Amino acid sequence: MNLEKIKKIIVLSLKWILICILIGFFSGSASAILLLSLEWAAQYRDHNQWIIWLLPIGGLIIGLMYHYYGASVVKGNNLLLEEYETPKKTIPLKMAPFVLFGTIVTHLFGGSAGREGTAVQMGGSIADQFTKIFKLNSSDRKTLIILGISAGFASVFGTPLAGAIFALEVLYFSKISIKSIILSFLVAFAAYYTVEFWPVKHTHYSIPVTPDFDIEKLIWIIPISILFGLAAMLFSRSTHFWGSLFSKTIKYPPLRPFVGGIIFALAMYFIGTTKYIGLGVPFIVESFFKPSEYYDFLLKILFTGFTLGAGFKGGEVTPLFFIGATLGSALSLFVPLPLALLAGMGFVAVFSGATHTPISCTVMGMELFGIESGLYIGIACFIAYLASGPIGIYNSQIVKGPKYHLYEKFKRRKLDNF
Repeated sequence: MNLEKIKKIIVLSLKWILICILIGFFSGSASAILLLSLEWAAQYRDHNQWIIWLLPIGGLIIGLMYHYYGASVVKGNNLLLEEYETPKKTIPLKMAPFVLFGTIVTHLFGGSAGREGTAVQMGGSIADQFTKIFKLNSSDRKTLIILGISAGFASVFGTPLAGAIFALEVLYFSKISIKSIILSFLVAFAAYYTVEFWPVKHTHYSIPVTPDFDIEKLIWIIPISILFGLAAMLFSRSTHFWGSLFSKTIKYPPLRPFVGGIIFALAMYFIGTTKYIGLGVPFIVESFFKPSEYYDFLLKILFTGFTLGAGFKGGEVTPLFFIGATLGSALSLFVPLPLALLAGMGFVAVFSGATHTPISCTVMGMELFGIESGLYIGIACFIAYLASGPIGIYNSQIVKGPKYHLYEKFKRRKLDNF
């Protein structure tokens, strides 16, 4: 290798390291602002619960904003997936402030939504701006989208390893280069440590007891993991159902979250609890040491699917954590496994099924709960992934791997028998 080639490699490496640091810093800072804003919104809402009656107004504001000024970014996470698969034009930077504002409004007025989608969209739109700054080609632009997703996910949950793998896995591993893998990990840690510099605290979970693994426990793990997969399927289909229903019945988009807000506020009034609004983090934490009600996960599926389907903004992942943790916690009344372990397994397994990302979810479980529970979590994530069906929360995600081949074979058999 001559001196000129070595010089080019060094310059190229330094360029990508700089890009990772910049994306990590800006995406991490955006996630920190999001986390601080949502904490403020939750505290204000909890002390002023009358504000839930203003949810229709908040929904109308979000609807009007996206309809008249944000049509190019309304697809959210699906736009990132589409631009990765078929690069066309740079994702507008306005995606970041639009989704940030929409998510804060949704949470402030009591909508049931998450935060991962917001962080990933902010990270993706910020990262894609470096396409023009560094004059990158379409192949390098794909790498930028990976870096944006990685930075957003890692920073909002405080899980850099899972964030890096999630960005690679959700976009389908076989199309990912070695360069993208290395850079995804680099940017994930850059974003993670950026958030660490802010006055932001990530939620900590604990599985204090992990029993020795044996065949008897495996016999219990298989059916409950299938239940986690079915819960993921129900959530994905619920979100798509409500989105389709609102689109068909209300032709003027800004009215969808307005009408949805009215229905949601009335529902909260009649059920007499605010347990299912917002992120629900306190109830996720509670599920690790106190059995949840058997219907908690179903109501969270209903209200989150309705909120997002109506056009409010936020993510799906934290509600998926709520659904999985409360389902696992409720099962502790019947399953002879530790309560916290069941809650932790459900926490990541339902997420795995809904996003088709069992590897990153397994890593996330070990980052959050400790490596001791890794075998239980890994088995639960992969079984839930296979049991959750071919439809996930992201319409534009291309599903490959074991699940793809399993369902393709099943479809062919049905056609042959027909």
